[in-house]
Amino acid sequence: MREGKSIGSFLIVSAALVIVLAGIKTASVIIVPFLLSLFIAIIFSPLFNWLNKKGLPDILSLFVVVGIFVGLIAIVGILVGSSMHDFNANLPQYEANLTAQLSGFFDMLGSYGIRVPKEELLATFDPKIVMKYLAGTLKSFGSIITNGMVVLLTVIFLLLETSQFSQKFKEIDGEKRLHIHISEIGSKIKQYMVLKTIISAVTGFLVYIILLIIGIDYPVLWGVAAFLLNFIPNIGSLMAAVPAVLLAQIQFGFFFAMAVMTVYIIINTVIGSIIEPKVMGNGLGLSTLIVFLSLIFWGWLLGPVGMLLSIPLTIMVKIVLAANPRTEWMAVMLGEGRSV
Repeated sequence: MREGKSIGSFLIVSAALVIVLAGIKTASVIIVPFLLSLFIAIIFSPLFNWLNKKGLPDILSLFVVVGIFVGLIAIVGILVGSSMHDFNANLPQYEANLTAQLSGFFDMLGSYGIRVPKEELLATFDPKIVMKYLAGTLKSFGSIITNGMVVLLTVIFLLLETSQFSQKFKEIDGEKRLHIHISEIGSKIKQYMVLKTIISAVTGFLVYIILLIIGIDYPVLWGVAAFLLNFIPNIGSLMAAVPAVLLAQIQFGFFFAMAVMTVYIIINTVIGSIIEPKVMGNGLGLSTLIVFLSLIFWGWLLGPVGMLLSIPLTIMVKIVLAANPRTEWMAVMLGEGRSV
């Protein structure tokens, strides 16, 4: 009898979970901007609170924070617009360079006795395929910026409400248990987001400086890409490197492309494997496998923004599971094995 009840409960919970996930995926157009706003507000909340402690009223503190946020969005928007304009202007030259490089590569194969149908391959190959990939990379930044106004308004209201959240949660739960768990979630996510933002900014700045020295076009853009994609665990750094390496190949050839690839490997090895673990410590409490699986899951559920926010979202789920004795074992499975 008990076994039948447990199976029935499992089926009901599973069905409810599927319905909830389907609803989230369907409503992702609404949920994604809100989540992005929430985590941006978390990043800026230490500055907002610091200004409050210095004696600035909420409105003035908000003006300062919003001014910084709008300034950053405006700078990125100008850079993307300028880069897209320059890219379109340089497109014929890039296509000519790529065609010439392919022709030279086929000639080299011929010198080693490897015969290839050079003319047919060149006629079949369309350099615009690579160009479309690079152009798509630029446009993806533009699509993020177009949602900036909705995100900005949500961030403003979230920051204004930050001081009232604690009291509201205390009133909801008289025993204050909910307040404790919410505070833990907020504290861990804030720690992760602030530290990750600083580390990603350093990564983006180093990429910008080195690509500028090498002479790769649009170094600021690739620095911004390195900053944003560094939030994506495991594969973010690789994704940031691909367009810059391709452009280096088109501009200067194979050896420059290898040099750019080496730069990305060194930067991400030093920062991602040495500096970041020391700065972050073991405070996240997520296993490496869970980090990778969360990237896939949140990416499927919420798209690119889900990939960017996969770690903080998983931390949030883990703390919620740990708060309930019935689901605490799930939190243990998500952890590193040392602690919940």
